[in-house]
Amino acid sequence: MLISRAAFSAVVLLAFGAATAAAQQPPDSAAGAVQVTRQALEDLLRQLEQSAQSSAYSASLRERSRFEASLISQRLEQGDFQVGDRIWLTVEDEAKLTDTFSVAPGRVLNLPDIGTIPLTGVLRSELTDYLTRRLSQYLRNPLVHTKSLIRVSVLGGVGKPGYYTVPTQSLVSDVLMQAGGPTTTAKLLDTRIERGKETLWGGEQLQQAIAQGRTLDALSLQAGDRIVVPEKSTTAGAYSTVQVISLIVALPVTIFGLFKIFKF
Repeated sequence: MLISRAAFSAVVLLAFGAATAAAQQPPDSAAGAVQVTRQALEDLLRQLEQSAQSSAYSASLRERSRFEASLISQRLEQGDFQVGDRIWLTVEDEAKLTDTFSVAPGRVLNLPDIGTIPLTGVLRSELTDYLTRRLSQYLRNPLVHTKSLIRVSVLGGVGKPGYYTVPTQSLVSDVLMQAGGPTTTAKLLDTRIERGKETLWGGEQLQQAIAQGRTLDALSLQAGDRIVVPEKSTTAGAYSTVQVISLIVALPVTIFGLFKIFKF
């Protein structure tokens, strides 16, 4: 059984809204941003590095600040685009350049009649301006529109677990709803985001990020990351719907057998 969209929204607001009142949190200038600019990332990196050294925060929060700082440093150095990422591109009055293209090996974009455009070091927030400049070498005053998409997996207590290609401007709650929404056994407060063997986000940090409306881009997600929604374990002795139906069907047979044995 799945929770309705309205009910899910209410649960998210109640479950994650309280996290904003946390007494001790490192600063976060990326909160609420759809796609984070280079300047915002650089500012946030400085704040996190200061937080990592500040005695005003607990040891766990200092460690968290160091971890987030490493993610941001990697973005600033290497850019956001990974091989296999997809880019929705529209260049007005240019049919061949209006399509969804995949990032090729070497972190490049291969465009018809244009050739190879490198993407190493480019952030998602910079993509439209960057491609406009590059295409201006071949076209006169190109009008460019872009959208970045990544492939993530949604696992656990959702209606349709699997892989989804989603815009990086999406909220975590949007991705969960695209995956069918949480089931009635989903443990929303224990939702976490993983990359390889590491947990990128979880616990109070993820709760606060969701309450702030941080997008996948603002959370520094990339292709291959996993959103995991743990499920409640079934209690011993609880009956499933199938078990209950089987019991009801079996009752008349059992009663009839008792009548025969005891000759009521």
